[in-house]
Amino acid sequence: MRVLTFTVPKEWEQSKLKVFLRGYCNLSARLLTKQKRVKMGLTINGKHGRANDLLKTGDVVCVNLPDIEKDIEAVPLPLSIVYEDDDIIVINKDWSMPIYPTAGHDRDSLANALFYYYQTKGMKLGFHPVYRLDKDTSGLIVIAKHGYAAAILSKSIEKEYTAICEGVLQGEGTIDAPIRLKEGYTIQREIAKDGQHAVTHWKAVGGTNHHTLLQIRLETGRTHQIRVHFSHIGHPLAGDDMYGGHLNCIGRQALCCSKVLFVHPVTGHRIELTCPPQDDMMALIQ
Repeated sequence: MRVLTFTVPKEWEQSKLKVFLRGYCNLSARLLTKQKRVKMGLTINGKHGRANDLLKTGDVVCVNLPDIEKDIEAVPLPLSIVYEDDDIIVINKDWSMPIYPTAGHDRDSLANALFYYYQTKGMKLGFHPVYRLDKDTSGLIVIAKHGYAAAILSKSIEKEYTAICEGVLQGEGTIDAPIRLKEGYTIQREIAKDGQHAVTHWKAVGGTNHHTLLQIRLETGRTHQIRVHFSHIGHPLAGDDMYGGHLNCIGRQALCCSKVLFVHPVTGHRIELTCPPQDDMMALIQ
């Protein structure tokens, strides 16, 4: 069980417990509702706390997050752990590994691997990816160990990507083009006036006569945003055959989540983590 502990400051004197948890502790309404159903899920100075209890300066409020059982098979698979503490774990995901079990990948996903890792450590934790990476995209994926961390991180995490596109781009630029689900498809996206607002910032940092190495920052987070945007400007990602890229040099989209920055949801410390693209990507520009 993970216990989150908060001391009531003077300015929250006489606040209701539910108001303090929502306002000061940033507890989501959903998690607050869940905790009300957990025996001793909320306590004040070690005693059961009720939503309308009034707080005094110096009171110690605890949110006792219960262990979680998940119906996902634990499978011994290699994991590259970049960072871990009581609240989060950050994995450098191999491009071939999906995040969740799916048809055809029911025993080789990140979830399978992580639950096996938790099992070896005697931990019963949730699986809360703060964002998604496509199966063929490599790089850093932040996994919250409980709902509290997931809710906070989902609003504040910053990511940078490394990509290799086809053709030569120079300098830097911004792609501002709305994206929607392509008509008649369940996965593929397209640029359309009635799509969702989508903005991608890019900078060329190297390359060859055939490919450009890019650093990319997203202002929005639409499905397949980077892939769709670079296809739209005539420079699809190498290996991204869904959006016009060629498979003669690399067999998957040349895309990596190479940097994450976030404020830790419990300690408040700023954390910055990086990882290099995998060798199959870098071989394109050598």
